[in-house]
Amino acid sequence: MKRYGILNSHIAKILADLGHTDYIVIADAGLPIPEGVKKIDLAIKGGIPSFIDVVNAVEEDMVIEKVIIASEIEAGNPEHARYIKDKFADKEIENVSHAEFKQLTNQAKAVIRTGEITPYANCILQSGVFFN
Repeated sequence: MKRYGILNSHIAKILADLGHTDYIVIADAGLPIPEGVKKIDLAIKGGIPSFIDVVNAVEEDMVIEKVIIASEIEAGNPEHARYIKDKFADKEIENVSHAEFKQLTNQAKAVIRTGEITPYANCILQSGVFFN
């Protein structure tokens, strides 16, 4: 049995298989998931697990070089916008329109669906490398 890090076997496998610049998405309960992109559904009920809980867990196990968010998060969900900016203050944060964000999810290795039910609580995490 694994002792540390992500215990969910589907998420652990996706993280282990990521290469440099690959995307994974952490999504609220309402984000449409493109046909053909692996969906890891963690949603149990509204708010469980939260977007923040899942981002925190994944961030501990993943080398992240860039975060992509929808620019609409600023007005539509300022609490989560602040969280992303604080959490990833040392990373590049790219803002795109929500429509463009949804298009970028087509390139993801997986979408991790949370139980979050607040608007625009989504991010794309771009994989980095732990060596130079």
